[in-house]
Amino acid sequence: MLFDKFSPLEGKMLSITDVEGNIINKELMPQLEDKRLLDLYKMMLLTKVADTKALQYQRQGRMLTYAPNRGQEAAQLGAIAATEDRDWMVPAFRELGAWLYKGVSLEQIYLYWYGSEMGSKFPENVKMLPVSVPIASQINHAAGLAMASKYKGEDHVTMAFVGDGGTSHGEFHEGMNFAAVFDAPLIVIIQNNQYAISVPRHAQTKTKTLAEKAIAYGIPGIQVDGNDIFAMYVAAKEAVERARRGEGPTLIEAVTYRLGPHTTSDDPTIYREDSEVEEWAKKDPIIRFKNYLINKDLWSEEEDVKQTEDYEEFVNETFRKVENSGETPLEDIFLYHYETMTPNLEEQLEEYRGYLERSEK
Repeated sequence: MLFDKFSPLEGKMLSITDVEGNIINKELMPQLEDKRLLDLYKMMLLTKVADTKALQYQRQGRMLTYAPNRGQEAAQLGAIAATEDRDWMVPAFRELGAWLYKGVSLEQIYLYWYGSEMGSKFPENVKMLPVSVPIASQINHAAGLAMASKYKGEDHVTMAFVGDGGTSHGEFHEGMNFAAVFDAPLIVIIQNNQYAISVPRHAQTKTKTLAEKAIAYGIPGIQVDGNDIFAMYVAAKEAVERARRGEGPTLIEAVTYRLGPHTTSDDPTIYREDSEVEEWAKKDPIIRFKNYLINKDLWSEEEDVKQTEDYEEFVNETFRKVENSGETPLEDIFLYHYETMTPNLEEQLEEYRGYLERSEK
């Protein structure tokens, strides 16, 4: 098994390509059709453009606080690409590429960061939970979803994302332990981007890796080169198949790097050196994937420039729609907590309506 071959206790990390995009582990290279490869790359490129533009909109005062994704595109897309439409995704808050892949529109994503309740109302066919801001709380939600699928006899799996800092929270342990005990079909992706805001990874835990935490739960864990989309896909694919067979959860540590700030409220120059960022920039997952495609004669620099320009136009047009979407209806603030509003929420809504009416007089 892949998880036996790349044991985190032995300091082994799964990589399939090097930083230049050359295959270094041929026997593990996934057999993906050329169209699938190009679709994944284009999604990665759209993620980059949408992420860059969102940062610009926020700096212009046109969007609320935003969590950039640069450097983590492969960790997200490689993992979620191993799932199917029927499977659930439970995000943290820095999974832009995975949200897009799962079927959430860019307009909805921007609405969320714009402060609109509609940004968390997904179409019925998109099996994804909204952002859960309390760190690691989503692992409990994901364990519950996975257990519900098992209880109902469905062959659905749940994939959840968490940051390296999230593994220091009690909710992470509770969710992982519950899922392990009951063999819930859950895959947890730790996006180890080296920092929990300003706290470096080495200050989070005494373990040499985050993947080895799986051993305590009695489940497989694997450390993966999170900037290698193929390595992420292969590890996640095996974990998904294992979960679908009823063999329980898997923990995957994606070793990657947050090239930008934690959020737009953060100044990373205070706690890390520019030289460190420059070294990680050489491992950029988009450049790595692009080099691979160019070497296979599937892509070119000219196509890359043209596609980027097309995406920039699309992203700008999408954000114009968001800015013209109007104010969030008051009812929406109270409407989506439960299937139907509880009496106390109805009371709060009426109380606030009265407050607004008195304020207008």
